[in-house]
Amino acid sequence: MDPIVGIDLGTTNSEIAFIIDGNSTVITENDNGIVPSVVGLDADGKIIVGAEALNQAVIAPERTVQSVKRLMGTDQRIPMGDTTYLPQEISACILKALKERAERTLQQPIYKAVITVPAYFTDAQRQATREAGEIAGLNVVRIINEPTAASLAYESENAAAQTILIYDLGGGTFDVSVVRIENSVVEVLASTGDNHLGGDDFDKKILDVLTAYIQKDLSLNVSQNPVVMARLRRAAEKAKIALSFEPYARIEEDHIGKKLFRNIHLSYELSRSDFEKMIEDDLLRTMDSVSKALEDASLLPSAIDKIILVGGSTRIPRISHMLEEKFGQEPHGEIDPDLCVALGAAIQAGREMGLDSSSILLDITPYSFGTSALGEVDGIQTPYMYVPLIHRNTKLPTSRGEAFYTIYDNQAQVEVKVYQGEDPYALNNILLGKYMFDLTPSPVNSVIIVHFDLDINGILKVQATEKISGKKIEAVIENAISRFSEGEISRFKERVEEMWRPSEGDISQASGVQRSSGAAPADIEAVLTKALDKLDRAPEEDRDEMVNLMEDIQDAVSENRLDDARSFVSQLEEILFYIE
Repeated sequence: MDPIVGIDLGTTNSEIAFIIDGNSTVITENDNGIVPSVVGLDADGKIIVGAEALNQAVIAPERTVQSVKRLMGTDQRIPMGDTTYLPQEISACILKALKERAERTLQQPIYKAVITVPAYFTDAQRQATREAGEIAGLNVVRIINEPTAASLAYESENAAAQTILIYDLGGGTFDVSVVRIENSVVEVLASTGDNHLGGDDFDKKILDVLTAYIQKDLSLNVSQNPVVMARLRRAAEKAKIALSFEPYARIEEDHIGKKLFRNIHLSYELSRSDFEKMIEDDLLRTMDSVSKALEDASLLPSAIDKIILVGGSTRIPRISHMLEEKFGQEPHGEIDPDLCVALGAAIQAGREMGLDSSSILLDITPYSFGTSALGEVDGIQTPYMYVPLIHRNTKLPTSRGEAFYTIYDNQAQVEVKVYQGEDPYALNNILLGKYMFDLTPSPVNSVIIVHFDLDINGILKVQATEKISGKKIEAVIENAISRFSEGEISRFKERVEEMWRPSEGDISQASGVQRSSGAAPADIEAVLTKALDKLDRAPEEDRDEMVNLMEDIQDAVSENRLDDARSFVSQLEEILFYIE
């Protein structure tokens, strides 16, 4: 059978795993297997992904994209270089890089994958994830929720019957799920969460503090300088990570600006207690979701046997303290929170390959799906009463049908709107699509049966039947986003392929690619990237000179003084030679 990999497509980092010698294993390449979810264009207009793109983000933020996961399911165009891209195309680049990583390690082509998504991802976001896989050349055989994948990773370690709460706080999303594992059956009892809450928000709060401090105490406005803001954003993330292990973090950034011909440097100390105060309201929101998940599962905190932490942001000590206060037990993080979702995805991929057919995964929908109809909401007659067909926490896959009626004789058309949400007033929910049906002339109260089919990937299909004639009515989605034809998918795929930089060892190079204005040639940018990577390790006496040279290089490139730029590069390389 064709190999199937498991992929955790994350906001901040992504990983790919496979069943090797019977064990779920994250695929590594001289690293820990964690690939930054960052995509950029190098100086030659070729796509770069991962650590190289992350390093470039500080040097060339205008050619680099981060945290694209939050835009999945939208039609927002993302600028990168001189062109804009859809979220699916950017995500496809990450998936393609992971796919190639697996192919190099396993020495065979990879065409199939199980991809994880946040449990609270909408239908449009799940569709967009599937499309990203197709653009990357992957057949997405299954989409599973991230907390469910994490539970699979832990279930493989312990087959005892247990009820688990999975607290999943990543870079851009938060999920909490209650899962029951018994006799090799993994059953999700409840899921809830927030698609716009995660480590990125915490980074932003530190960034806001830094920019305010620079404005007030250093009398410098850096908010309009993209390079400085990119440096500060990276420094904020490093401080957040450091505060998970230390009570204080010192943020040092040299040469953030000039005032009266004098270089201005940033030195700021942030305490863990101040950081936790910044994010307290966000963490309380996650605990509200925890309570909601318990309520949906009809369980008390005492019924939870184990709490599993998933996602890098769960390393923040305050989170463990809050959960321990509520449940009276210490959360578990034995399996790396950054890796356990990918490991679980690989376990499910193995099951899809028939390697563990005895186990069963029963997932649920975290949302209700329905339509609107004439009725009462809060005692007021409205045509927008929400009628759920599939209720939240229903086991997947599922199908539901409901009868609706025409409201006058010989009604020519009816519009069925498909919503996702819980509010009794349909317009307060998420509109997924509008379907316009042409009807056979018939008396008032003629029946139209609307049927929803929600598959194991959480993707919804809608069908309608006119009962009086017995014919099925074809639906045309008028406003659906993130749904492309095969031709469009192929076109996106070709665009990514044209710009894809061959893997190391492949000597084929595309020619005639025009550099964007102000871009450093590849040899110069490689030295800048190397210098940025070594800046933290450089002796203090060298650091100022390195930063000055990097700025001189960038100024020379922007003014097209390449001879001067290469002269500065030579000086920078002399310093780098002595730094381990």
